[in-house]
Amino acid sequence: MSTAPKLDDGDPALKPAPIETSVPADSERATSSLRGAKPWWYRLGSFLLLAGLAALSYATRDRWEPVLEGWIRPAAANRTKPRPPVVSIAEAKQDSIPQFINCLGTVTAFNSVTLKSRVDGELVEVAFQEGQMVQEGQLLARIDSRTFEALLNQTKGQLQRDLAALELARLNVDRSRNLPAGGALSEQERDELQAVYKQAQALVEVDRALVANAELQVAYCNIVAPISGRVGLRQVDQGNMIQASNPNGIVVITQLQPISVVFSIPQDEILRVQKQLSESSLVPVFAFDRTFQNQLAQGTLTAIDNQVDQTTGTLRLKATFENQESLLFPNQFVNIRLLVKQWSDAIVIPSSAVQRGADFQYVYVVQSDNETVDIAKVQVAFSEAGRSVIAQGLKAGDRVVIEGTDKLQPKGMITLPGAGPKSR
Repeated sequence: MSTAPKLDDGDPALKPAPIETSVPADSERATSSLRGAKPWWYRLGSFLLLAGLAALSYATRDRWEPVLEGWIRPAAANRTKPRPPVVSIAEAKQDSIPQFINCLGTVTAFNSVTLKSRVDGELVEVAFQEGQMVQEGQLLARIDSRTFEALLNQTKGQLQRDLAALELARLNVDRSRNLPAGGALSEQERDELQAVYKQAQALVEVDRALVANAELQVAYCNIVAPISGRVGLRQVDQGNMIQASNPNGIVVITQLQPISVVFSIPQDEILRVQKQLSESSLVPVFAFDRTFQNQLAQGTLTAIDNQVDQTTGTLRLKATFENQESLLFPNQFVNIRLLVKQWSDAIVIPSSAVQRGADFQYVYVVQSDNETVDIAKVQVAFSEAGRSVIAQGLKAGDRVVIEGTDKLQPKGMITLPGAGPKSR
């Protein structure tokens, strides 16, 4: 059995020959020439092109310089000297202006009555129209009164019977006192006659009370308006049986003239209201609709509550309105304007002119040269309907900026409307 010869790793003759990786010298020179150096004709062409462009630019410089100056120089001048911002101004005026407190109120009726029947019976007549204005004492409904009239006649008959018995008892008492000579009555008989007379008197008094009650029941069959006002929608129709215990009643009558409005003011405004009340007993109050555009009625302040509501920090007030046009209805929400002061000879400017700084308010005032503005610190008393009353800081005739204030600075330049650019 033969075995394979064992190879000796240390024998140099048995090692593989190394692979030749050398590149020929001619190939290396060709590769370097392709990567770096340019042909001589390429370099010559580039030089001639650059020289031609330079010559062309030098030859046409006189033609293009005026055009470039027209573009570049004005743009540079505009960048260095911008035109001052255009602003709108208004003049501070001396005027008389009222100061109001605006708040929300609820219309409240002075009197509201649910009309009910005091007797049970059939409703035989409805003598009103829904929504009608009625006067106190006017007939509104009628109950069938025949049962009560019969009872009245019965009580009147009882009264007549007892009056006759009373008259007889009176005559017996008189006879017992005026007996002829020789006639005599015992003491007991005299007392009995006197007692019968008094019983007859008591029966007559009872009968008269029954008659009065029956007459009252008959009167209750005619239901009249207890107050003047407007009737609402009726709750029951003619022909139905009416009961005095019915909680709904027949109709609701609400007094509309006069009428009141209850509203609340912040507790910080109490001092102004009290001061105005001390100066004038009649403080005007105006009621407006929800949009604050239409005035519904004008009245006067009539009452102030005696304590501040701790949950809201407000005080309730009541105003009275004649409401001649009946534009105010109970439970209606209205906007209220309460006059707290009438400013006379006040300095008034548009509210848009007032600017707010970190801890003060100011306005931009146009200087006498009409080209610059400066700030003036002001104290605003109040603002109303786009106008502000200045308590301190301005005088009548001062011109203030109302538009374009976002581009202004103290001592800054401005351009008034209609003024053209100035040459400098």
